[in-house]
Amino acid sequence: MNKINPMLWSLSFALLLWNPSVSNAQGSNKAQQYSFDNLPTVKGTAFKKDTINILSYGAKNDGITLNTKSINAAIQAMSKKGGGVVVIPAGLWLTGPVELKSNVNLHLQKNSLLQFSKDFKQYELVKGNWEGFPQMRNQSPIWANQEVNIAITGFGIIDGGGDAWRMVKRDKLTESQWKKLLASGGIVSEDKKIWYPSALTMKGSKMKDAGKISPEKTPEFYESIKDFLRPNLMVLNRCKQILLEGVTFQNSPAWNLHPLMSEDLIVRNVYVKNPWYAQNGDGIDIESCKNVLIEGSTFDVGDDGICIKSGRDAAGRERGMPTENVVIRNSTVYHAHGGFVIGSEMSGGAKNIFISDCTFIGTDIGLRFKTTRGRGGVVENIYAKNINMKDIAGEAILFDMYYAAVDPVPLTGEQRLAPKVELLPVTEETPIFRKFYIQNIVCDGASKAVFIRGLPEMSISDIYLDNLVIKADEGVDIQEAKNIHLTNAHLDIPGAKPLLYIQNGKSINFKNIDYTNAELLLRVSGAENKDLKISDTGTTKAKVLSEFTHGAKPEVFEIKKTKK
Repeated sequence: MNKINPMLWSLSFALLLWNPSVSNAQGSNKAQQYSFDNLPTVKGTAFKKDTINILSYGAKNDGITLNTKSINAAIQAMSKKGGGVVVIPAGLWLTGPVELKSNVNLHLQKNSLLQFSKDFKQYELVKGNWEGFPQMRNQSPIWANQEVNIAITGFGIIDGGGDAWRMVKRDKLTESQWKKLLASGGIVSEDKKIWYPSALTMKGSKMKDAGKISPEKTPEFYESIKDFLRPNLMVLNRCKQILLEGVTFQNSPAWNLHPLMSEDLIVRNVYVKNPWYAQNGDGIDIESCKNVLIEGSTFDVGDDGICIKSGRDAAGRERGMPTENVVIRNSTVYHAHGGFVIGSEMSGGAKNIFISDCTFIGTDIGLRFKTTRGRGGVVENIYAKNINMKDIAGEAILFDMYYAAVDPVPLTGEQRLAPKVELLPVTEETPIFRKFYIQNIVCDGASKAVFIRGLPEMSISDIYLDNLVIKADEGVDIQEAKNIHLTNAHLDIPGAKPLLYIQNGKSINFKNIDYTNAELLLRVSGAENKDLKISDTGTTKAKVLSEFTHGAKPEVFEIKKTKK
């Protein structure tokens, strides 16, 4: 039988067609030691059949009447009765903030639109949380505090009115869109690159930690920047037994869904939607939560899609609540900075996270794990399998401990400097990434296949990548890492120079790597490399086998049992 030309393979079927010659590779065995058959359990919700329609409390679906009191009165009455279902029937219902209460299922019927007011006066300033820090914020449109057995279900749409709150970067709009935005009012920055909805928004944006809670800040100060303190669409703080099912959540002022320090959360068959230019327009941010299931859901947003967090820096470490026992499956992410993301606010740690059978289309990065010095915290025991990706603008798989709080893909003309590499002492502020197990990844198009970058004082460690089929412009880039295993990979990187790059790596193992062709197979840089191995990998398709720079020595590199 004729040998199949890898260049003719369809990436969609390559993983099925490809039969790796080495099935007992070290990385493969290690990755298969975990199982998705014994996943964390999540306690579900249960509600009485008693029903209240918001029409009974005077609500009107004319798009003019503010129904805040009617909706909240119905929810409170049902909770006091012992719980049940509060129905939002078909129609457009204008409202201010809605507070969920224990044992109540807020159910949106078909053709219902719960529209949150764009009148900022409806949202009082409250003590909240923003990107891992305690902050003053405008009250979230949907919120709950220490409630138990709560749900939002049905078939309707919840719109947060976010376009009234957001500042917008000029480079993220077409010329026609930008002109239309200017005509709507607001203020433009001096350099004409950012539009602000109000002077208060612009004032707050120019301050460092504007919303930070501190004794010297008066209520008058916060009022002077109120418009800048955008709320997340939904915040569920310290709640238990939560169900979000069937509903569309869209147009959030900042993050869309934000469960915070909560337990037993199920998110099923929801659609989370934001404009791609929505700054901080994350899909769902699971922060310091325990026992979470996300399944059958779709995310198309302006920042990270599905994201794991646990607080920032000293505040997150003091809280000390990791996000743990999370299952994410059978979901799709369209536009987003990352399809599945951990960080960068992960100071309380993250562990026992399982993601499987998901598809990322057009995201900036596929699997994105990010942190930076100052965070501290430990991220470990992360498992991913059966992930499909298409048209990824940046890296298919990324680990980066130099996160710089900028968009992952530079805008046209944007210049970025590489971070300064220096060895610093290890302290409680030093983050740790370890024990990642990733297998069965197919990516049709990315800028770079894999990027792993640790810190000189704290290498990323124990990463097992098994069964990858990736078509990309650049290959595998590993820096300041140890115990990294890439096994059974097909890399379609035409003319790669190099296909594999290692900088100060220790115990880096490549096994059974198939590739189209390469100008250079391996480049090794730095004096701290040790124990680098390639085995069961052909060398004839590479014009140059290896190159050693910046103090790297050839003796750290070993080729074993190569094949044609």
